Amino acid sequence: MSADPSVRQGPLTGIRVLDMSRILAGPWVGQLLADLGAEVIKIERPGKGDDTRAWGPPFVKDREGHDTTDAAYFMCANRGKKSLTLDIAKPEGQNIIRELAQQSDVLIENYKVGDLKRYGLDYDTLSALNPRLIYCSITGFGQTGPYRDRAGYDFMIQGMGGIMSITGERDDQPGGGPQKVGVAIADLMTGMYSTVGIVSALHERNSSGKGQYIDMALLDTQVAWLANQNANYLIGGEPPKRMGNAHPNVMPYQTFRTADGDIIIATGNDGQYQRLCVAAGIPDAATDPRFASNALRIANRGACTALLAAELQKKTTAEWVALLETVGVPCGPINRLDDVYRDPQVRHRGMKIEVPHPVAGSVALTANPIKFSRTPIHYDRPPPLVGEHAEAVLRDLLGKSDAEITALRQQKII
Repeated sequence: MSADPSVRQGPLTGIRVLDMSRILAGPWVGQLLADLGAEVIKIERPGKGDDTRAWGPPFVKDREGHDTTDAAYFMCANRGKKSLTLDIAKPEGQNIIRELAQQSDVLIENYKVGDLKRYGLDYDTLSALNPRLIYCSITGFGQTGPYRDRAGYDFMIQGMGGIMSITGERDDQPGGGPQKVGVAIADLMTGMYSTVGIVSALHERNSSGKGQYIDMALLDTQVAWLANQNANYLIGGEPPKRMGNAHPNVMPYQTFRTADGDIIIATGNDGQYQRLCVAAGIPDAATDPRFASNALRIANRGACTALLAAELQKKTTAEWVALLETVGVPCGPINRLDDVYRDPQVRHRGMKIEVPHPVAGSVALTANPIKFSRTPIHYDRPPPLVGEHAEAVLRDLLGKSDAEITALRQQKII
């Protein structure tokens, strides 16, 4: 497809994406593809737009310091897109989607199973119009199976998919019990896996010439990314339990109290453990046969933890970090976000960006972590205002006249 020539160059320049998703998982995909250079057209409800525009406070402030109608939540997942408001419940709106789909490479949607089929906007219909279309559907439970018709939200998926059974303090400790991750990790990881699927399908299309359907489920994703904990269960036969900040397979790999707070110690091998003991002033622990290997330290976790905990309380976190870094023991503080954005490494890597904004002047956002050598990511297009690009998309891409656009507005189609 021939995308908007004004779109800055990137690895996906020339790819056009129709983003019919809302909330987080789907929009995260659209933002990633936009960062990579794709032209992303976000379809929103007339007037209100994406639900997350209202998920505040905090809200973006205008140049006079007053709250706008766009929440910070919306800003985190919609950078780099164009906004077209469209009522797809009306035939005229459906026709515009069909026209756009014929000129797009990718369509992303997270409607309930079967919803878009009612409007003639399902994969079978649109792929008949554009056989090269890659159509990615994101739902809680996928397009098949006994739960296919259920609504799926990140919080419940974290519970159903196992992450809450291994997150949180031990059940026998104060504050023990299930705990969700502090961000919507099932949504975000589904967005990441979906992006990989889309990019892979684009690559495959180069040889086959054909698009395809991608069925993504939050529950599938949540189960898939449990990584070593999945393997611990499938191979070991015992469901992992909550261990607080301790690691089930490596020791010591946890938090410890210091004189003024906490520190993370993350030893990955026996040599690092031994250097930790020497630096902590307990060289006998380095040679103690109970702790000679990682497996033995796991078997004697309580005794090993007690020895280290007693010594690590004697210095401040900063003192321990300075000392342990000099002997090659991985460690670090537990930062709040204000600490994170003051961190010299985070600052050096440019993880905070300022993006121009038509109402606020500029907004602070978080950079994409991908660093390309030849096609760097540009941050010159902020999350859009509701319907900001309606006229441009309809006129420049679909060839609608001013009279046709006016009529669409009067009929509340856009």
